[in-house]
Amino acid sequence: MARLPGPFLCWALLGFVSISAPGLAVEVKVPAEPLSASVGNTAELTCSYTTSVGDNFALEWSFVQPGKPISASDPILYFTNGHLYPVGSMAKRASLLQNPPTGGVATLKLSDVHPSDTGTYLCQVNNPPDFYTNGLGLINFTVLVIAIAVPPSTPVCSQSGQISVGGSAALRCQSSMGEPRPVYNWVHLGSSPTPSPGSIVQDEVSGQLILTNLSLTSSGTYRCVATNQLGSASCELTLSVTDPSKGRVAGTVIGVLLGVLFLSVGAFCLIRLQKERRKRPKETYGGSDLREDAIAPGVSEQTSMRANSSSGLLERPPSASTVTTTKSKLSMVV
Repeated sequence: MARLPGPFLCWALLGFVSISAPGLAVEVKVPAEPLSASVGNTAELTCSYTTSVGDNFALEWSFVQPGKPISASDPILYFTNGHLYPVGSMAKRASLLQNPPTGGVATLKLSDVHPSDTGTYLCQVNNPPDFYTNGLGLINFTVLVIAIAVPPSTPVCSQSGQISVGGSAALRCQSSMGEPRPVYNWVHLGSSPTPSPGSIVQDEVSGQLILTNLSLTSSGTYRCVATNQLGSASCELTLSVTDPSKGRVAGTVIGVLLGVLFLSVGAFCLIRLQKERRKRPKETYGGSDLREDAIAPGVSEQTSMRANSSSGLLERPPSASTVTTTKSKLSMVV
């Protein structure tokens, strides 16, 4: 059996390894758990890699909105040929923790985060000829929205329902602003008795007060107070409970009074009409008709007056002209 020389065997083995072995793998590491930051803060999305950085090294960060596929990602920044290129809507707020990212750290810094920054971030490293893996890492990032605490705004009070004896009423109270969310409390003001506890149902969360089986004592002023840790505000409304039975009695009394008034006016007009008829002068007839109190020719007024006295009327003393006329007539007869 022929013996191969040592140097030839070594070169043969090295050639075989160089042909059959693949290139070095690019390995990207990102946090396994989701990351988060509060609105307005700066977030650091950690990404590291291992590879032999050469002239073809390239880094890309991109972003995918929630519910969309990875293929729909939008670029944030590139690093290639020794230069950094921020792009897209986050260009002014995106940067690298280390620039250039050639030391195995590709962490992304995102300043003044917005709620719209919530989504999936992709850290991808390319370094030909290291193509053994795709060099991709995914990070789920959430922006936490923390509301600013504010006191309750002045609430608005309103009422609805059948506001009468035996009916039900709903009083409502609501503030448009307030953080933490305010609670509501209703109180009945004034000296009038407070409705019995069984007729009140109050919801401190919704600000609603239900009054059932209303009575006249349920009338009055009600105040709603909205309260949270930073302060309180209030509003008021007046509830007027009516009694339908009193309304019917009042209507009957008014009807009777109107009837009496109409009858009185009618009687007054009738009496006045009769008086007007009595004051009218008697009608006279034409020249051919004689008046009942006319004196016949040749009969003195004295004779007429005596005739009247015999019928029960007062006798008027004769005038001088009447006496003279009578004497002249007697002398003519003699």
